[in-house]
Order: sequence, then C-alpha cells, then structure tokens
Amino acid sequence: MGDQRFTGQSFRGQSFRGQFFRRGEAGYEDARVNRVFNARRPRRYPAAVLLAAEDSDVVAGVRLARDEGLRVSVRAGGHSWGAWSVRDDALLIDLGAMRDLRYDAATGVAAARPAVQGGTELAPFLAERGRAFPGGHCQSVGLGGYLLQGGQGWNSRAWGWGCENVVAIDAVTADGRAVHADEEENADLYWAARGAGPGFPALVTTFYLRTYPQPPVMLQDTWTFALDDAGPLLAWLHEVLPALDVTVEPVVAATRLPDVPLDPGVRRPDGAVLLLHTTATGDSVAQVEQRLAPLLDHPLTDRRLGHERGPTSIAEENTAQTVQNPEGYRYLADCTWTDATAAQITPPLERIWRELPTEHSFSIWYGWAPTRPLPDMAFSLEANVYLATYVIFTDPADDERYADWLHGRTRDLAVAGCGAYLGDTDFLRRTDRFLSDEAYRRLGEVRSRWDPDGVFCSYLAPDGAPLNGHA
Repeated sequence: MGDQRFTGQSFRGQSFRGQFFRRGEAGYEDARVNRVFNARRPRRYPAAVLLAAEDSDVVAGVRLARDEGLRVSVRAGGHSWGAWSVRDDALLIDLGAMRDLRYDAATGVAAARPAVQGGTELAPFLAERGRAFPGGHCQSVGLGGYLLQGGQGWNSRAWGWGCENVVAIDAVTADGRAVHADEEENADLYWAARGAGPGFPALVTTFYLRTYPQPPVMLQDTWTFALDDAGPLLAWLHEVLPALDVTVEPVVAATRLPDVPLDPGVRRPDGAVLLLHTTATGDSVAQVEQRLAPLLDHPLTDRRLGHERGPTSIAEENTAQTVQNPEGYRYLADCTWTDATAAQITPPLERIWRELPTEHSFSIWYGWAPTRPLPDMAFSLEANVYLATYVIFTDPADDERYADWLHGRTRDLAVAGCGAYLGDTDFLRRTDRFLSDEAYRRLGEVRSRWDPDGVFCSYLAPDGAPLNGHA
C-alpha cells in the first residue's frame, strides 16, 4: 500500500482521505484480502473496506458504519491465522497506511500505530535509539493484534507480555469519539486493551509503549536431538526451567526443515528432529554464558546430533523465524497452556511431532515458568509451558484434512492444559478458555459500557459456540 492514492471521498456526510470500496466495486477484492498474511483466504465479504489514511478517517468510518447499520472490523497487521478482521457485511477499517513511529527520550515511551510491524519496523527504530521492546517472534506481525491479544515476544520472561508494557492508548469509540485511555483516564478501556483481543470494544489508533535499554549482548544456544529423545529432554527441561534466569528463553521446536545444526560426520535423521533453541541477554558475554551454563550440563549431552552457540540479535532471530514462517503459504495454528508434568504431555506431544505433515510445519514447547502474578489487565491466562503447532502448506485441497488433524491433536493435548493463547487460535475450529473467569466477566461489563450496540465485531466463532470454556 505504499503507493496508495488518497481520494478525498465522501459518503453520507463523512469524508475520507483514504480509499473506500463498496462490495462489487473495482479494487474491493484487493482491499479485502491483499494484506492477509495467510494464503488460506477467508470466504467472508465485508460490505465495504476503508483504507484509512489518518485518525479522522477512522472516526468518519465508525460514524458511517453507525449511520448505515454496519458492524466494524479492524485490520492492523493482517497476521491472525483465521483472518479475524474479514467479516461478512461489516465495514472493514484497514490501518495499513498509518505506520508512523515516535519516541520520547525523556520518558522512554514509544508511540506506535497498530499496523507497525514489530520486527521489521519497531525493533530497528528502537535499536537506533538504544532501546528495545518485547516484540513478536515473527517479524512481520503487526502490533495491533499482537498487543491486544497479549504479546508473547522476545525477552518476555524478563520484560513481561507486550501488553504489560502498553502504558496508554488512543482509540476511537463505538459512537465515533476519539479518546485517550491509561491507568487514570478511561481506565476500564485501558484495562480491556491489554488482553481482550478481538473482543476489545473500541478501535486503537495509537499504542504508547514502555521500552527498555537495548541489552548489550545476546547469545543463542542450539542443540539438535533425535525425536526418540523427546521424553528425557522434556523431563529434564521441566526440572531445570523454573531456576533459569528470566533472561533465558528456551524453546524446543520439532521441525522437518533440512538445515539444522549437526556435528561433523552426523547424518540428519529422516522426518522431524528436535531443536532446543535458547536465547539469552545480558550486559556481557561472561554474564550471558553464565546464564546459559545450566543448558551445557544435561543428561542428553552425549546424545546430541549437533550443538552450536554464538552471538545473535533480534534481527538475526527474526530472519531465522522467517525461514520457518514463509510468506505465500497456507497456515493453520492451535495451542494450549499447561501446568502438566513432562510425563503427562510427552505422549500426545510426541505424537504431533512424529506426524508433522509438511516440511515447513513445526510444533513448539515454550518454557515460560515460573509464572507470576500478572498486572491488573484483561490478559489473565498463562501457565508453566506453552505448546503450539503450526501447519504450513500450499495446496487448498489439504485445508480440511490438515485442520481436522491439527485441532483434533491439539484437543487431545489440551486435556492436560488450562486454556489457549488468542494469538495462536482459530475459534471457528476449536474454542477454549483464553481469559480467567473473572476477567471474562469484567470484559463483558466493559463491552456493555463502551459498545452497548455491538458496533465492533467481537470473537469470530460459530454461532452458539461457547466462549471462554475449557473442556
């Protein structure tokens, strides 16, 4: 959209600098899905699409929707797996052209638009200023959905969830007013913005973000293991994880990609292998090496297929993630949080890992413990370990087969879980708990106050499907 022309269109007394397309008009189809990351495009059709150019367009768009009896959906980065922003008979307000960033050196707070990409735009912008933020692990993810849903990102064991570091928002309400919200002003709207996800009863136009000094050193440590070692590997990780320094971020990924670390003379086994990939930050190499030391002394050292350690950066890690998450592919995702033991989760998890259906598909065990009391915000569900699987493929004929496999296997795994993370869910296929019971009740009250007429689209789920329940 970099060459987007602003047309000055006017409808029902509302004027737009951006472009506005009714369903059936030339340009509508491109506006409907051209910024959807997932090549598995939805068969849902908004009544119109507004490509907003500035805040006044958003205000005018909401007012127009009210005048015409339309609901409003919002697209920031276009990276939700289920394309939640594309809703039948709604006005889709696309924020992709609003990408400005600002930084206040006196407070360390950055102001960012929802469509700003955390890895390709925010991270380098802050790095130039010696600052950092716990942005998403996939560099093209926009900040809007990422922050509204929680924001599980780089160094989050130390810095917390992305939404914890939102200090204020600017938003447009369901009656078409521009408002500011923080801990003191419109505090309930601010509370909801930190975790409500698609259920947020307004439209955020700017996030104000607490930033951190850029860590001087970042190292990565990667071990490759055979899939047969999953049981002892997970048992050891569950034991060591709570004692690891919070700047250490360990992830086990089952992958079928061919390019994995291998020791000299070692042949890569067929099928999936396990990567224990850990990043850690600190003030010096010696300090970070000390923080990673527990990962050098484990019972599987002699069973490794490969091992490497060295300096890295968020930019390098983002590039590696892009190899695993290529653009132009079809995606399915599902997940669960769990406090279960390694013995409980290993059988269903290992089954998923052995059955990964395509080369790019992968599945992770993400160590999050120890959990801690969360701030007062809508986001309210986490556990010691996060488990997620991503099916990545090209043939539309595989959509249903792979969806049945993924959500069925995750349902089996979630029996020992406690709920899901909104960022890796598709409620059209499987609903689960995503907020605490109290937070979900409170969110209903906030929605009733700020959007009593249901102007803004909420969670995308089958009609009548129970939300926020864990079977």
